[in-house]
This record gives sequence, C-alpha cells and structure tokens, in this order.
Amino acid sequence: MSQFFNNIEPNIIDDELLLKAIEEMCPEDLAETAREESLNFKALKELQLSFKRILQIDNLWPLENLTKLQLDNNVIEKIEGLQSLVHLVWLDLSFNNIEVIEGLDTLVKLQDLSLYSNRISKIEHMDTLQELQIFSIGKNNLTTLEDVVYLRRLKSLQTLNLSGNPFCSEKHYTFFVVAHLPSLVYLDFKLVRDSTVRFLHSLIGKSGNSILQSLCFVALGAGSLQKSGSQKHSQSFVEYLNGSVLFDSLYEGDREAAKLASLPGVEELLQAYPSWFVSISGNLFNYGVEEYEKREAEVSKFYKRFNEILTVNQEESRRIISDFESRHRRRLNELYQAGTGDIAESKGAQGKEDIHQLWDALMTLESLVSNDLEELLQDFKRSIGVIASRFTENIQGIYPFHSWPGPSYQFRDLENEHRAKLTEIAFTILDKLDNYELEEDLPDDVEELFVDKTTIVSTINTSHSIRLRKIDKRESDMLCNIYQW
Repeated sequence: MSQFFNNIEPNIIDDELLLKAIEEMCPEDLAETAREESLNFKALKELQLSFKRILQIDNLWPLENLTKLQLDNNVIEKIEGLQSLVHLVWLDLSFNNIEVIEGLDTLVKLQDLSLYSNRISKIEHMDTLQELQIFSIGKNNLTTLEDVVYLRRLKSLQTLNLSGNPFCSEKHYTFFVVAHLPSLVYLDFKLVRDSTVRFLHSLIGKSGNSILQSLCFVALGAGSLQKSGSQKHSQSFVEYLNGSVLFDSLYEGDREAAKLASLPGVEELLQAYPSWFVSISGNLFNYGVEEYEKREAEVSKFYKRFNEILTVNQEESRRIISDFESRHRRRLNELYQAGTGDIAESKGAQGKEDIHQLWDALMTLESLVSNDLEELLQDFKRSIGVIASRFTENIQGIYPFHSWPGPSYQFRDLENEHRAKLTEIAFTILDKLDNYELEEDLPDDVEELFVDKTTIVSTINTSHSIRLRKIDKRESDMLCNIYQW
C-alpha cells in the first residue's frame, strides 16, 4: 500500500487525531483550552498531520479557516475532502501514494503545493490555481516532457521542482522547461541562470515565443521524434483509418440502423457501402502518413541545420580563445625574461588591447549565431506553415479522393447516397405492405416503423444524422490535431 507504512494499520482523521495534532503543535495550556472549548476548529490556522498513517483525507470540513496543512508522509491515495478549505495557502501532500492530480478546484488561494514523491503520471486539473507560486512534483512518474506546457496557464508560478521524474533525463530538458515557462525563477532547487534565459531570448529575436517553443521541441532530439506502428499513425492524425474502424463506429449504438438493416434488399446495400467507405478511409490514411513523413523530414532538416550552426560557432569560439591563450602565454614568458618596467608596461598594454579584441570577436560571433538562428527559425516557420496549410486544405476537401474510376467521392457523398438508396428501398417495402404484396414477414419492432412515409423518413434521417456527425467529428479532430501540432 505505502512506501513507508507497509503492514501497518492506516489511520482516519477524526476529532481525537486532530486534538493530538493540536497538542503536538501548541503549548499544554493552549491544548487544554482547545479541549475544554469542545474543539473550536474554526479558529485553527495551521495543522500538521505528518507521519500519521492517514489513508483518506476526510472530516476536515470544520477547519474552514485553515491556511497551512501538512499531510506528508502518509498513505493517502487520492486528493479529496479539501473543498471547504478555501483559505488554504500552503499544502504539503508529499510522500504519499497519489496517482492523479484532482480535488483542488476550490483552493484558489493556494500559493505553495507539494506533491513530491507520489505516483502521478500527468500534470492536470490545476486551472483554478492562479495564485500558485511554488509547485513541487518531483520524483513522480512523469514521462512526457511536453506535459510541462500545461503549467503555462499558471501565470504566478515562479518556483518549480520536477527533479527525479523520468523525463528529466531528456537531453534538452532544462532548455525546454525554461523556454515554455519564461517566468520561472527557480527550477529543481536551482536559480534559472541568466545566461540560459539570454541564450533562449537570442533565439527568439522577432519571431516570438511560438518559434522558440517549436525549436525546443525539435531540440529534444531527432530520435524522440521517430515513431512506429500506432504511435506513428497517431502522429499522422489518421489512427484507425487503415481499416473498417471508422465505418464500424458509424453504426455503433444506432438501434434504428440495426432495425433497418433487416429489411429485404438492405443487406446487399450494406455489403457494397462498407467496401467503398473503407477504400476512401484507406486513401485518407495513406495521405496522412505521407504528410507525416514530410513534416518529419522538415523537422529533421531543421534540427540538422540547427546543430551545424551551433557547432561551427563553438569551434570558431574555441579557436579564437585558444589563439588568445597562446599569445597570452608568450607574453608572460617575454615579461618574465625582459625584467624591465618599460617592457612590462608595454606588454601589459598589449594584453589589455588583446582582451578587448577577444571580447569584440566573441561578441561578433554571438551576434552572427543569433542572426543565423533567427533566419533558420523564420525559414522553418514558413515551411511548417505551408505544410500545415496544405494538410488542412486537403482534409477539408476530403475527404475527396479520385483513386478509382468514376465520379469523385467523399465520406459524406457516400453516406448521402446510402441514405437515398435506403429510403428508396423503404418506400418500396411500404408500398408492398399497403398492397399486401410483401412476401416476407417483418419483425414486429421493424414493422412499427412503417406507419407512413413520414415515420420512415424520420427514422432514416435520424440514423443518417448520427453518422454524419461522427464523420464530421473525425474531420474536426484531424484539423484540431494539425493546428495544435
């Protein structure tokens, strides 16, 4: 159950536990007063419940004026029971067994929150914590570095601890976090160095944060962008389109469609419809994968050029500094051998001038690399913009494909045509029923649909609308995904 209290009976929060906590915190006379006054918990501002083997947060509702609460080093598995503590400023839930961030919505005054050493795998459900300044979520199960971007919505956040999470081993972890959270002052117990901020700002130039963030995402490494199987399909935004999954989902839970499927002649219609639909779906899948490869190629090209620029700059910097050090050593030897004041003064003046020249040369290099990266970022932005726009335009068009003889089809065309043929079959059956010419008996629940043409049309259109909405949602999802990317 717990990382500290295995095989030990867990505790619950009750009046006795609270009273003991007060006695530990307060002098004897104050604790006795609290006991005599029947535990007036409303007056309590701070409470420490560390190392109490607490399994569940409960019975804290009377402590409505509490501003500081310590629940660290217990066996708590869920964040709950805190909704009445609206004045809470400081909350410590470190060293517990919590798996999900939740139950904090009402703590709008919270400034310091520690979830250190738990089992959390995702940063979420913190939108209302707009006054949060200090957040510790180190030593958890955070594996996806991009999840840190969620914290951008916490405008007051200045101190963040992520150390001990799996994603901290990423090569450009620090750059990524600082780039996306520019207001941070401390990261992982260390002051965010001005040099790091200046370097990132030099990359921004006039391009804005969005380009910098794209850069830092790319700088995580080309290897992390290589996907395979379902991951690749997900990054292509066409997962589950290389088969009948989308088509099957259209009829999932549609009772009216199931009834209509039993009509004479509909079975043959339903045999042709899926094959056409899956063909279009397959073409869309192939297109999505092709576009994914183009995006990956553009990102890889950017990453390669980015490293080339930095490598050339670093090599030239090392050469300039090495030359300076060689001259400096020779000058010291000459000073040692000369032994006269005039020569020493002359060599000292040369040394000062050499230092100024070194400074100028290094500053020139810094300016050049900044300009090169700015140009690279602008080119990258334009290329990605073109690729994303093309993907958006083609998805919005679908949806038509021309990979077989005959007219251009799209999902909606197929669905509309299917609806028309189904309506025609239903009207034919209705006429036969009216004239007692139908050779087959219909199931009772299906026959109820054939009261008149209005009922038939309403039933077919309801089922048709459900499928169109699912088709529209799939298109909307792809467009949202490329926009977010």
